[in-house]
Amino acid sequence: MAAGRLIAAGTSVLATAGLAAGGWAARNRKTYDWALARTRRAGFTEHDVVVNGSKLHYAQGPAGDKPPLLLIHGQAVDWQSYARVLPDLARDFTVYAVDVHGHGQSARTPEKYTATAVGTDLGRFVEEVIGTRVVVSGHSSGGQLAAWLAGNRPDLVRAVVLEDPPLFTTLLPRAEKTWNWVDLATACHTYLQSGESDWGAYLFAHQKLWDFFGDGAERIIRSGLKRREKHPERPITVFFMPPSWNDMQRAIELYDPRFGDAFYTGAWDEGFDHEATLRKIEAPTILIHANWKYGEDGVLQGAIDAEDAQRIASLINDVEIVRVDSGHNVHGEKPARFAGIVRSVL
Repeated sequence: MAAGRLIAAGTSVLATAGLAAGGWAARNRKTYDWALARTRRAGFTEHDVVVNGSKLHYAQGPAGDKPPLLLIHGQAVDWQSYARVLPDLARDFTVYAVDVHGHGQSARTPEKYTATAVGTDLGRFVEEVIGTRVVVSGHSSGGQLAAWLAGNRPDLVRAVVLEDPPLFTTLLPRAEKTWNWVDLATACHTYLQSGESDWGAYLFAHQKLWDFFGDGAERIIRSGLKRREKHPERPITVFFMPPSWNDMQRAIELYDPRFGDAFYTGAWDEGFDHEATLRKIEAPTILIHANWKYGEDGVLQGAIDAEDAQRIASLINDVEIVRVDSGHNVHGEKPARFAGIVRSVL
């Protein structure tokens, strides 16, 4: 009897552990699906509009008398990357979350893959679709675009949230020692030269991220590519990777690698003077600074370091730096914290 109870107890523990592991894996792969469902229940709808000759796709929260908030995502994702914060933000804002050119369902317009061109079209979007001054928040390269909009179209912006923006760090030659350049930008550049036709599979196999997995990297890549061959219509997700990474695998299928190549060549920053832009920002600004470090190879693992953050802040007249213990994607990893920061500008 005692042995039977021990066996039964052991079986129960293993079953519980299996359920926990299964729940963890499901969370990693399904968090954004669940968040998107909540977003739709909150009243968000999707729309297309032609701005300056190019289609822009966007999601809009319930209309009302609330102040408008424009959200600009970073590279290789789309408006859905904000799904975890949209219902919360909709309580205080009428939210507009756009797909930047070359992402999601917006137009692929390689002639516009510069901060100046995209920023110009976003300004037109605010004028023609929203019709009044906005709070603008941008993540990563979207943070650069939020800064561009605030600096070059101050008449359209009432407050700014810069979420870990790579200001100064996308400029060559310094960019060559940043994670974005050695990972996504380089993969985009080599893919375009490779003659390969499956962008999602190519990026999966060539991510610098796998360097951290040592001898296990080859097995991960082989497994992912095997699943891709069997289900070419599905993004390559990995059960042990965090939700935001798996959501990016979905969005990467709609991402134009020519956009990333603009960061490799430096074309993205043509005509975009980071320092002059920041000096022109008049609106109250919050700079969110996430975690960062330098690897042994000297590559910045993050968007900006502490000196960059101080330099950015020193150039803006009315600014507050908010440090958040988070990876680069603050709104995805710490949604409540991010929503609270954005709400604080009101």
